[in-house]
Amino acid sequence: MKKPETVKSLEELGRVKLSKSFFMREFLYSEISQIEKIPNIPDDPELAIAAGKNLCEHVLEPIQDALGRISIRSAYRSCEVNAKGAENKNQYNCAANEKNYAGHIWDRKDGEFMGATACVIVTSFIPYYDRTKDWTALAWWIHDHIEAYANMTFFPKYAAFNITWHENPNYPKYIYSYMEDPHTGKSSGYLTREGMDNFSGSHQQFYQEFINQIK
Repeated sequence: MKKPETVKSLEELGRVKLSKSFFMREFLYSEISQIEKIPNIPDDPELAIAAGKNLCEHVLEPIQDALGRISIRSAYRSCEVNAKGAENKNQYNCAANEKNYAGHIWDRKDGEFMGATACVIVTSFIPYYDRTKDWTALAWWIHDHIEAYANMTFFPKYAAFNITWHENPNYPKYIYSYMEDPHTGKSSGYLTREGMDNFSGSHQQFYQEFINQIK
């Protein structure tokens, strides 16, 4: 598939089914693209589709199957869109393109490996989060149940979070947050990562109350 250059060819890309529930079109919307008038279209649609399928099939679908509807906050960014976001970092909070290859930039590999990131909201988690401010319940549930995730980064609004699938089996796995950990009082930083004492084992005590509420 070539880079879309007409409405019809972009429609065809948007209609590509990435998994049983998700289509490519859901992942192409970008506020930066809209405001800055930069098309958010992959240069390499085939690579973007391949990476997106893995993200959807191995990460997003299992979460949605267990916890209910996932809302896509933002996902794919073209190199041009991401570069504009990085140029205006204080406004758009985008990392440099090289740091987003195989992340938000699905159609560029990180070395020899492909990957994909989406910022999502788990709708069923919002009432629990609004009441408790405990974002870690969702983070630990995903950590314990979704083996294919590569990393997560959590944000305050609705406990939205970036979640990444990465082809490299040795990609360092971690959970990071820009919020305080309600259990420890620790400010923003790593909830866990490989090598930390809390990385392995069950973390059910942190999410059982949330799971009980959505059953």
